[in-house]
Amino acid sequence: MKGTIIAKRYAKSLLDLSLENNNSEKVNNDMVQLFEICTDSADLVSVLNNPTINAVKKTEVFTALFGGKVEKESLDFINLITKNSRETLLPTIAQTFIKLFKEHNNVLDVELISTVVLDEATKSKILDKVKSHYKGSTIQLTETIDESILGGFIVKIGDMQIDSSVASQLSNLKNVLLN
Repeated sequence: MKGTIIAKRYAKSLLDLSLENNNSEKVNNDMVQLFEICTDSADLVSVLNNPTINAVKKTEVFTALFGGKVEKESLDFINLITKNSRETLLPTIAQTFIKLFKEHNNVLDVELISTVVLDEATKSKILDKVKSHYKGSTIQLTETIDESILGGFIVKIGDMQIDSSVASQLSNLKNVLLN
């Protein structure tokens, strides 16, 4: 819990700084890249979590990984976090930054789950319904194929889920028949 609060403070500070410097989109891309690398590389996470590796060595690792590939502001931020011995929080800070960036820019993550790839007309109808409820939001769509839902679709928006799958309807029918 405490780590989450600290991560949010750092992420908010970085967002404020990047907005002030008019490069929030580039810094967001850097944080996406950092989060993906931390997610994909168990070795990097091991280095982050290893207390026997000093901050100077960790800073060298980050400079080798990101030097010239990310905004100077992002690299300076990563080095500051490392200097303050908070490097174990970097994946959480990056993830929190991405979330705050999306909130600031009114970007809505929508996951569309179906058994097959939907045609553009069907997808457009579903997205139009979502857009009508979330006016002014930019939709960032992720499509997932899941044959276990048997047919229909599921739309996930944050914590909300709209389930129009055949599997769900069969389950509801089964419950009605059993009761």
